[in-house]
Amino acid sequence: MKVVVSIGGSVLVPEPGADRVAEHAAVVEDLVEDGCRVGAVVGGGGVAREYIGAARNLGANEIELDQLGIDVTRLNARLLITALSEDSVTAPAKNYDEAGEALRRGDICVMGGVAPAQTTDAVGAALAEYVDADLLVYATSVPGVYSDDPNENDDATKFMELSAAELVDVIADLEMNAGASSPVDLLAAKIIQRSGMRTIVLDGTDPDRIARAVRFGDHEGTDILPEGAGEEPTYWAQNER
Repeated sequence: MKVVVSIGGSVLVPEPGADRVAEHAAVVEDLVEDGCRVGAVVGGGGVAREYIGAARNLGANEIELDQLGIDVTRLNARLLITALSEDSVTAPAKNYDEAGEALRRGDICVMGGVAPAQTTDAVGAALAEYVDADLLVYATSVPGVYSDDPNENDDATKFMELSAAELVDVIADLEMNAGASSPVDLLAAKIIQRSGMRTIVLDGTDPDRIARAVRFGDHEGTDILPEGAGEEPTYWAQNER
């Protein structure tokens, strides 16, 4: 079984320290022990936003800001690599060919950002499509996909299940509302729709939630179901693919 886990930078490194990184690394290694081939994509989080804010005040253009964000995601990816076993790659993959080759070798693949104007949300979806993963998991700081930003609107409704097309519509509506935030961006949602990738969006601040979702389909987040897929997951970790 192949699984791609996209971990938000604020989830992996909410503040400088090793504990949360080590906990996520342990979950990844446990999934590998179960027989999974795992690709991890790591975001930049608050650290990236702070650097980008400082650079913007210094007059950096948008491409320069994007590149700075990519650099931070790769630093976070290196933190995760440091916590992993020798079965991990020694440096973040810089493109999908490198990432795919690592997974074919049986290594744990880790990526940060790839190119300007593309978030790590989209990188996670593109990697999952590239390697024909069985499951894509977004480990975010919110419990799933909502009709509005739950931090701003107490009446926001959480979706337990969405089709890929519905996900695109929801995210598009959120991104049109100034200041609203979504757990995945629109490009990622469109890649998920194009690829027909079964996807879970969940609160990954407790890494064990990721493990339960992959092993048993047990989670309290949002299921993104490809067209024609049944409600019962078919990606059990016990399936050796």
